[in-house]
Amino acid sequence: MSTDSPVTAPIGSAASPADPERAALSEAVARRRNFAIISHPDAGKTTLTEKLLLYGGAIQQAGAVKAKGEQRKVTSDWMELEKQRGISITSTVLQFDYSGSTVNLLDTPGHQDFSEDTYRTLAAADNAVMLEDAAKGLEPQTRKLFEVCRMRRIPIFTFINKMDRPGREPLELIDEIEKELGLACWPVNWPIGSGDRFRGVIDRRSHEVILFERAERGRQSAEKRLAGDAPELASLVEPELLEQAFEELELLEGAGADLNLELVHAGELSPVFFGSAMTNFGVRPFLDAFLELAQRPTARTSREGPVDPLRPGFSGFVFKLQANMDPRHRDRVAFVRVCSGHFEKDMTVQHARSGRAIRLSRPQKLFGQDREVVEDAYPGDVIGLNNPGMFAIGDTLYHGPRVEYEGIPCFSPEIFAWLRNPNPSAFKSFRKGVNELREEGAVQVLYDTDASKRDPILAAVGQLQLEVVQYRLENEYGVKTRVEPMEFNVARWVSGGWPALEAVGRIFNCKTVRDPWDRPVLLFRNDWNLNQLREDHPDLELASVAPVVSGVEPIAL
Repeated sequence: MSTDSPVTAPIGSAASPADPERAALSEAVARRRNFAIISHPDAGKTTLTEKLLLYGGAIQQAGAVKAKGEQRKVTSDWMELEKQRGISITSTVLQFDYSGSTVNLLDTPGHQDFSEDTYRTLAAADNAVMLEDAAKGLEPQTRKLFEVCRMRRIPIFTFINKMDRPGREPLELIDEIEKELGLACWPVNWPIGSGDRFRGVIDRRSHEVILFERAERGRQSAEKRLAGDAPELASLVEPELLEQAFEELELLEGAGADLNLELVHAGELSPVFFGSAMTNFGVRPFLDAFLELAQRPTARTSREGPVDPLRPGFSGFVFKLQANMDPRHRDRVAFVRVCSGHFEKDMTVQHARSGRAIRLSRPQKLFGQDREVVEDAYPGDVIGLNNPGMFAIGDTLYHGPRVEYEGIPCFSPEIFAWLRNPNPSAFKSFRKGVNELREEGAVQVLYDTDASKRDPILAAVGQLQLEVVQYRLENEYGVKTRVEPMEFNVARWVSGGWPALEAVGRIFNCKTVRDPWDRPVLLFRNDWNLNQLREDHPDLELASVAPVVSGVEPIAL
């Protein structure tokens, strides 16, 4: 979903400012902030999420993620496999109120094998927080997710975490982001010391020194704010640490850059914060500044043109499907990002793809495994809808004038395997499970061009994705399966479809398969084979991201 500021006036932006309903909608939109956290595994994403919820009053005690031990399980993880392994492998939505703002945190998978689900979640985000480990700096997964944010022009706020452990120099970390990502940085605060001598931060805008004291594990940390020239600082912080921090700040001021909100919202300048999520150092200053600087819900691109959040009629799109979040009820939930207007419980909306009218009688707000019925929602919010098999990722729901948002693309998988069902009598459950897991985006499913080969091909970003599919098929659908790896690791969609592929004649060193929308996909063993085909057939256009599709029913197993 593009968040560009269009030249043309967004749909719905011309209503009278004297309209009291519009005034209430405008106030609700201005209060909302929506963001996702992007990071490499083990950078501390789930810990930071928990601490933000702690400061927002959404939970009373934060629990760090641990694979072993009896420590409190984190609120944002709900699947049994997540609890066993101490990782986040699904996405959920966490909403809390803080300092007059309603914050929607789109919790994304932190495990490297689940980056595609994160890509889709970024379609619903207005802002992104890029979390870095102070010792490791930029890591591969962070780079991949940054590129998706750049593609969508999402504002990026950088939080450099684990400052309470030995790490690299702050100036070096800033320089790496600027040089390797081409993203200008503006540190909003600057660290005083690091490792076991990390004492706090200097707020660059107010020139205040914020000192932190270690709190009881899982509780809010105590903060002391002092003027930068306060005499008592000398007795609270080692003089050499304070002197070094102020010297480095002088270097930054000498660079002459200003904090420009237009550049921040265009995704060209990143405000940077330092802290430690584990010890709560710097989390509150980050949250306060983020809510002040972050982009509020913006116009979204649709087939009919950009749609203003203040458009009177409700509209939204499905960015995620999740089956069986509650094992007792075998439910299926569609997550809808509200894009415009005021959503109300029991309202009847139009389903753009099918043209059907749907009454939304039990909309839910989900918080980990807890849920409550939503009475109303506004742009930037996410609601959960019971999904009886009607919704697909990218679907638009609307009330009033027709609108249909752009679909969400599929990203290139890197691991491919046949999924075998050794028990023919369980085929009905096998087919149901595969179709539902494909619908919710747990895995991409491809099909052999030979119709006699009925076994689906699983296409995943990482190996753990295949394990989760097998785990869920057995635990949720009662089907044991066998996975047989294929010798491919590169996929490309043929931009011109079947006619373009047929025009080049026979091709070698690749396998042709179909995706769920009956589009040709070429599988290669390696990049060398891909480049060889490009040399042999330079006119054949190949894409690493699937063309966006909307309004077309996918093929089922």
